[in-house]
Amino acid sequence: MWPRSRVATLPPGAARPLGVTAMSALFVSGTLASGLAAVSLVTPGGYLEPIWRLNPAGHAGLRALGAWAPVILAAVCLACAAAGYGFITGKRWGYRLGVALLLANLAGDLLNVAFGIERRALVGIPIVALLLWYLSSPTVRQYFRSAEAFAA
Repeated sequence: MWPRSRVATLPPGAARPLGVTAMSALFVSGTLASGLAAVSLVTPGGYLEPIWRLNPAGHAGLRALGAWAPVILAAVCLACAAAGYGFITGKRWGYRLGVALLLANLAGDLLNVAFGIERRALVGIPIVALLLWYLSSPTVRQYFRSAEAFAA
């Protein structure tokens, strides 16, 4: 794997902000959710089928994509896993990937609301905006600069 000291040890003054740790957990949750959704679409009627009771409209939309749905979800799963790893290790590329994923989520929420596809997406817009605002804070940006420089 990777040396334990590189993951846990940061230079003085570059302690990982609690919000960055929380964002890592968010991306790990995205990894699990998208991975389970992909597996459930590949194995219809299997043990994971009941998860779609939470979002039957989402299930119908993904099934309409056919074979592309699990591929897209697998890509999301890998991107979330990479962002989570990048956040927890303080990699600048992880920061950029996380911001890109949040921007994609924001764009999706805006389109869903604008076209009347999913009105509940309206709740996600201010949440993602707040997350992006937090990630643009000097403390977070400095953490990713100093942690990356330390690891080099």
